[in-house]
Amino acid sequence: MTTQTSPADRIVLPGGEMLAWSDLPEGHSPAAEPLAALAALVVPAGARVLVAGPHDPALLDRLAHAEVTCLLRSYPDGVALAARAARVVVGGPAGLADDERFDVVIAGSGLDAVESVEGARLGWGGVLARLAGALRPGGTLLLRVDNPVGLRRLVDADPWYARRDDHAWTIAGVLDTDHPANREQVRDRLARVGLHTRACFAAYPDPEAPRALIDADRLARHTTSGLFDALLHEACVDGLATATVLQDPARLAADALHAGLGAVLAPGWVVVASRQPAPDTADGPYAAPVPLPVALSRSGPDGEVLEVVDDPRGWRWRLRAADRSAEPAAPFATREAVHRDTATLDGEPVPEGRLLRTLLLDAALRRDLHTLRRLLHGYAAWLMGQAGPDGTLGDAAALATVDTVLVDEERYTLLDPSWRATVPVAAEVVLARGLRRFATTLVTGGYAHPWTSTLDVAGLTVVLAGVAGHDLDRATVAAAVDIEAAVTAAVRGLGTEGRAVLLSELRSVEPTDPPAGPRSYQQLREAWLRQREELKRVTALLKWTEDLLTSRERALRRAEVTINLLSGSMSYRVGRLAITPARLARRGARAARRRLRDAMATKPKEQQ
Repeated sequence: MTTQTSPADRIVLPGGEMLAWSDLPEGHSPAAEPLAALAALVVPAGARVLVAGPHDPALLDRLAHAEVTCLLRSYPDGVALAARAARVVVGGPAGLADDERFDVVIAGSGLDAVESVEGARLGWGGVLARLAGALRPGGTLLLRVDNPVGLRRLVDADPWYARRDDHAWTIAGVLDTDHPANREQVRDRLARVGLHTRACFAAYPDPEAPRALIDADRLARHTTSGLFDALLHEACVDGLATATVLQDPARLAADALHAGLGAVLAPGWVVVASRQPAPDTADGPYAAPVPLPVALSRSGPDGEVLEVVDDPRGWRWRLRAADRSAEPAAPFATREAVHRDTATLDGEPVPEGRLLRTLLLDAALRRDLHTLRRLLHGYAAWLMGQAGPDGTLGDAAALATVDTVLVDEERYTLLDPSWRATVPVAAEVVLARGLRRFATTLVTGGYAHPWTSTLDVAGLTVVLAGVAGHDLDRATVAAAVDIEAAVTAAVRGLGTEGRAVLLSELRSVEPTDPPAGPRSYQQLREAWLRQREELKRVTALLKWTEDLLTSRERALRRAEVTINLLSGSMSYRVGRLAITPARLARRGARAARRRLRDAMATKPKEQQ
């Protein structure tokens, strides 16, 4: 029996609903926006859409141009989303009518959270078959699949098989044959239910909240892409900033990219599949599906989603129309340092090349001073070549660091020029900021490098500047720290208080500190080893100083004993009796000479 209830008679309860359960995340999750942008891309205007499983309300907001039906297992979630959907079915796949068809089915939260535990269990394959059957000919399925051996599980400090939280109703491992364990198995399962895989996106850094979606096939082929390197690094650092992990996820993601395993080790995949259109619908909207982007990435504090598309002219940036018309966020106090204009990227080519940071790290690990000198010389010359007559850099060039610059042969290019400095910055300060970021990565990350390990961050920055052919002092490095705090605070959307805290943290960075970002046990251990070595050095220095003071004290005591012995002997007393008259006579003679000299000085010249 079907029952309709408030609000607005939009909620349908076919039975099997979970009345005291919720799957929705708390509050709005900006990290869901790349997935929401992809969903909005595959949903044409006026389409009938089935959103299966719990999704962030932001995704439903992006589908305002379509007729949305939500399929949930939780009644509280149905009440929360009813205002954003035309209809909400609570109870799992069994609540769908057998003859009901949709243009697009979105299962961006996976299939495990679709079926209710209060009804008959279909399993992963059964739910997939039911959702595939709800697609009309030519329809599209957007499906998220978690990787049982993905990067998120590899770096997670808590074992996946020991989860006890509320969302862990079932935990699928690689041996669970009901769940696909790799991309090939996903394609095979989709083919069994009559769906053709159009594209597969690698979701980083967490399948539940992806900050970057990258085409898996291109990710496997373009192993030296500076764009992919930067997207993976930014996604892992920002997406797991407060997580406790076993090792640095950004470093592992970069290594996987260069080894051609970026798609294999992706934490999850977002698959776009379609059903073969019927012959009488060959001229319909699904006969020529919308081209899918190469990558989607959330960037900036306001949640902008940038796309990279492939056209005959190469890869280009694209800003979705919804993002171009969005109201700008309220400015923070720190926005006076930098600002962003993403509209300048729309339609611009994505530069080619490798990320400068990756090349420098590789050369440092190999102790390749020739390559380091060439790269740093080129970076410094590229910056100084853009300086004005007054020696300052403005706009995007003022924010160029080793993390945002691509190197193609001898050509240096800024990857994302949408961030711009509000006021010009001295070119030497810009260079110091870029080199200091690299120096911080080297010393806090525990990377082996060809320079002495006793250098602090500022000292290593000065050395790197010398390698680049420039003479910088610590005062310039200190000015670069202030710029770094202002820029980072603006990028993160921090206020005045947050900027002050950030500035204090940047000024207090020591070689024995772990790197900023995810708390990695591996890097924490390396930091502990560096601290232990520093403590050994300080302890040895204190012991040497203590031994020196002890030896000096012993020598002083011996001298005092000798003096005391001599001062109490008969010969010492006789000597004093003999010397005393001579000492008094000498003192009197000196006084007489002094009086005579004074008298001569006071007589007139004619008397002299």
